[in-house]
Amino acid sequence: MKIFVSVDMEGITGLPDESYVDSHRHNYERARRIMTQEANAIAAAAFENGAQEVLINDSHSKMNNLMIEELHPDAELITGSMKPLSMVQSLDSSYTGAVFAGYHARAGQPGVMSHTMIFGVRNIYINKMAVGELGFNAYVAGYYGVPVLMVAGDDGACREAEALIPNVVTAPVKHSISRSSVRTLHPEKAQALLQERMEQALKNRESIKPLTPPDHPVMRIEFTNYGEAEWAALMPGCVIEEGTTIVRYEAKDIIDAYRAMLVMTELAMQTTFC
Repeated sequence: MKIFVSVDMEGITGLPDESYVDSHRHNYERARRIMTQEANAIAAAAFENGAQEVLINDSHSKMNNLMIEELHPDAELITGSMKPLSMVQSLDSSYTGAVFAGYHARAGQPGVMSHTMIFGVRNIYINKMAVGELGFNAYVAGYYGVPVLMVAGDDGACREAEALIPNVVTAPVKHSISRSSVRTLHPEKAQALLQERMEQALKNRESIKPLTPPDHPVMRIEFTNYGEAEWAALMPGCVIEEGTTIVRYEAKDIIDAYRAMLVMTELAMQTTFC
């Protein structure tokens, strides 16, 4: 049994604001240690419940946050960027299940530090379904026939997961009071919860099905201003929907859509005077 773990940062226990998730800020070193401990709790529970391989993909910002010297020795780590599939790099059909940890709610929704990829994105739609990072990543997993067995993060991320994926196991380690304040478990209690829920997810894995993406998805990204839409629309195959800040892309499959999204958001970040 092989388990893929994508670890973001905003949904990690005890982290309320950007001073914990920006590598230039004073709380970052504390936060990356807690992030590593939570990845370890998930890996330990996976190995204890039958996994022969656990691959952990660092999925926040520059994707070099997890501390390899403190990581579970039997887990393998993907670290650094750029990665062609970003938060789900190296996930494929050989995996029994995926776990998303440290996740947050999508842009415009209640939850601590809620956003979708960059702060210039207001919404991403796959056909008519609005998705955030969690939903888009779950679609990529589904493309490979891999179910998302567990989602851990704030209560907003857990609600989002439960609405998308029937029977998914969730582990809410903190509850948002506002976008920059939380009521949180102690890290030791959170790690115990992660281990308990990981065990539950593996035992119940047959009841959790992959989130199957549409065959030829139409992706629409709504940006916060027109300059971002103009930059994103420089990518071949993209058009701006008239009178909006929405950029439309007709994809061959969900992998094509995902890679297009990465390019479009990188381009959009070139916008100045936001």
